[in-house]
Amino acid sequence: MNFSTTDFDKDLDEIAEKFKNNIKLLDRSYRLKTYKQCFVGSEAVDYLVQSGATANREDAVLLGNAFLEMHLIEHVLRDHPFKDDYLFYRFVGENERGNYSIDEKTGEAIKWDNFLGAVEKVQDESLQPRLPQPDFESLNPKDQHVAKHVWPMEKYNTVLLNYVHPPEWKDPNPNNKDGSSTYDLVVIGAGVGGLITAAGSAGIGVKVAMIEENLLGGDCLNVGCVPSKAFIHCANMAYSVKGDTKRLEEAGIFVNPETVKVDFEKVMERVRKIRAEISQHDSAERYSAELGVEVYIGRGKFTSEKSVIVNGRTLYFKRAVIATGGYPILIPMTGLKELHERSISVDPTDEPRPIVTTNETFFNMTKQPKNMVVIGAGVIGMELAQSMQRLGTHVTVLGRSGKILPKEDEDMAELVKTQMIRDGVSFNLSIAEYKTIKLTGRVLDNGYPEMEMTVVEKGKAGETKLIFDSLLIAAGRRPNVTGMELDLAKVDFDTKRGLLVNDKLQTTNPRIYGVGDCCSEFKFTHAADFMARTVIRNALFFGKGKMSDLLIPYATFTTPEIASVGLYGKDLEERGIEYRVFEKHFKDNYRSICDDAKEGFIRFRVDAKKDTILGCSIVGEGAGNMIGEVTLAMQSSTGLGSLASVIHPYPTTSEAIRQAGDAYNKTKLTTTVKSLLRGIVKFQS
Repeated sequence: MNFSTTDFDKDLDEIAEKFKNNIKLLDRSYRLKTYKQCFVGSEAVDYLVQSGATANREDAVLLGNAFLEMHLIEHVLRDHPFKDDYLFYRFVGENERGNYSIDEKTGEAIKWDNFLGAVEKVQDESLQPRLPQPDFESLNPKDQHVAKHVWPMEKYNTVLLNYVHPPEWKDPNPNNKDGSSTYDLVVIGAGVGGLITAAGSAGIGVKVAMIEENLLGGDCLNVGCVPSKAFIHCANMAYSVKGDTKRLEEAGIFVNPETVKVDFEKVMERVRKIRAEISQHDSAERYSAELGVEVYIGRGKFTSEKSVIVNGRTLYFKRAVIATGGYPILIPMTGLKELHERSISVDPTDEPRPIVTTNETFFNMTKQPKNMVVIGAGVIGMELAQSMQRLGTHVTVLGRSGKILPKEDEDMAELVKTQMIRDGVSFNLSIAEYKTIKLTGRVLDNGYPEMEMTVVEKGKAGETKLIFDSLLIAAGRRPNVTGMELDLAKVDFDTKRGLLVNDKLQTTNPRIYGVGDCCSEFKFTHAADFMARTVIRNALFFGKGKMSDLLIPYATFTTPEIASVGLYGKDLEERGIEYRVFEKHFKDNYRSICDDAKEGFIRFRVDAKKDTILGCSIVGEGAGNMIGEVTLAMQSSTGLGSLASVIHPYPTTSEAIRQAGDAYNKTKLTTTVKSLLRGIVKFQS
């Protein structure tokens, strides 16, 4: 090229400006579609060479791709890099899809760092920066809401918020003369369902707006899948050297559990670090600059059947998707609401320590509780209860139903409960009523105030009192469907069930669709992902995808893990479907024996007359990874008998799947078939 690398860095902005001012823009047509004010790649290459910006066409292509990286230009459908070809490209307007606000003094993007002092790590001390009082007074209520759910405001959480809730984010420029904007698709909610819907649609050239009031990434990134799995990993590592010494000794490894120390503050710091590392993928900047989505940070409310307002601007849409997720519920108990509000309040003069948490605030903890009560024996309660116990907090689980993990087969759930009892978790699953909770007035040496809860147990006279310093409410979730003026959009909903959608995920307003926890009982990240894919086809391309056609596996990441897909035995019995059960136990699997992981088994539920797999459950080490193979078999209509022909590496626990297939095939070996086979062998020469 006509300049050195150093000159290139220095002059690129000037060259880009000349390119923008001199390139020819026209409305161009291709395959019956018109693309407004665009240019042709090969013509742009002609200009770059003729103007002297580059010495040859190859360098011009490199320069064009540099413009693309700068988000100065893009292919009209964002399908191609810059090429010397008859492809259409357009200029990306300034703040076309939303962007960081710029600090006039520094010329740099305004981020959460601007509101905090210098963040430095002090050796061997937990990083606990405080938010200055003036900064909180200057923030609007929405920003305070974000701050109180993300704590502490140290370097990792600052990185997180810069990505998923940047302060003073600039809304995209309006595209109508009256200050409104018009879109092919408006998505409300930027959890997994909303993100997939927005990115997938924008990727095929649809004009998309995405609205998020709180944190992009939703529960999964911020308060669900990502932080919980990072937390569980630390807990399992601690258990392997501190709580499972017998297993280690049998393997010839001896440790002194008394010398093993768990640094809870370091554990939580690692959780925040991993969450921050992953958050760029869900960031407002990536979705606006790289994926072509116009991002709004604010609360969206419907104003009619085909319009929504956000931050004072009206957005008109051809189609809309509501993907607002859900939130944890607080059970009725005198004093609970007040203590929960105290736990999530942020006092800039005092370090907040959550004492009553849900999954939304659990990962704000920095100090380790001594005694924790968990209300709720479902997936969230079990995963976090076992992890806290393994890290050194004594945990008591309370419930009403008499069992844990009520979705799963009872004998499988019992294996999980037995292991948790071995870990030290206490269970009381016969609570009739949660009456009161209050502070005792005593503050423990970990800084937590002590609490007292009064409950009534089934079949027991009088009341029972429990003393503890931390409470986790994991008693269920409610769809987030209020506060959007859904009535104005003619969208019917129920505060318990969520949006009322048909099998195509269409609401009572045919323009508007639902995705994820706000309209489905399958409250899983991967379910929202594939609901979003279904909605893209149905809403934009006259698709006929059905929610009922989705085959959704799921896993509980306790030790042992439980994973399931398809129908349970109780489902089949309710539907009057005859079935057979085939099981293989890990105590008979050679790899499980070698790994000292013999507890657990795989259970197939198969049609009574053929090898069609109707459902499968696995309990044991690595169950979550194993269920994928069974899901693939069911999705592709591969029967259990055919799985016997799939060669698995030896020795692996997944061989149990093939062995279950062998067990099925043996049932076809009737006395008559055996006689025929013996006859064939007998007459061979």
